[in-house]
Amino acid sequence: MHLTANVAQPVGHGTRPGAAVITSLEFLAFTLGQEEYGIDIQKVQELRGYDTVTRIANAPDFIKGVVNLRGVIVPIIDMRIKFNLGTPVYDQFTVVIILNIAGRTMGMVVDSVSDVITLSAEQVKPAPEMGAALDTDYLIGLGTLDDRMLILVDIDRLMSSGEIGLIEKIAA
Repeated sequence: MHLTANVAQPVGHGTRPGAAVITSLEFLAFTLGQEEYGIDIQKVQELRGYDTVTRIANAPDFIKGVVNLRGVIVPIIDMRIKFNLGTPVYDQFTVVIILNIAGRTMGMVVDSVSDVITLSAEQVKPAPEMGAALDTDYLIGLGTLDDRMLILVDIDRLMSSGEIGLIEKIAA
C-alpha cells in the first residue's frame, strides 16, 4: 500500500497481506451522512464548493458528470451515492474534494469537510471484517482521536478499482 514516505515495512501479525504499518499520517476528515471518513491529505489537490456539472449519458448514478477545471476535464463522483448512503442533498456545506490519483484528476463530492488530523500508528486500528456498504478492501483502518472515530479510506485503491477505467473513458 503506497501511502507516504512515513510507511514502515509490511509485517505479518494482524495485518492484511501486503498491508503496511503506518508510522504517522495526515488525513483530511470529511463526512458522509452520519459517519466521518479520512483520506490521505497528500492525494488532495484542492477543495471546492459544489457547482453545476455536465452530465454524461449512460454514466452510473454515482458519476455526477464532469467539470472544466482550468482546462482539465474532471469527472465528479458523489460518494454518498457510491456508498448507498441515501439521497444526497447539495447545500452550502457540500464540498468537492479534487484529488490527484495515479496522475488523474478527479472530484469527490462529500457532505462536508471538517479538518486535517494527524494519526500515529497506535491510533489506527484494523478495519473489522463485516458486510458493510464500503468493502473493507478499500479501508486502511479506523482512526481514533479523542472521542472521534474516522473510517480511513484507501482512496487510491477505491478510485482505481473497476470505476477508474470508466472514469478514464469519461475524461478522455
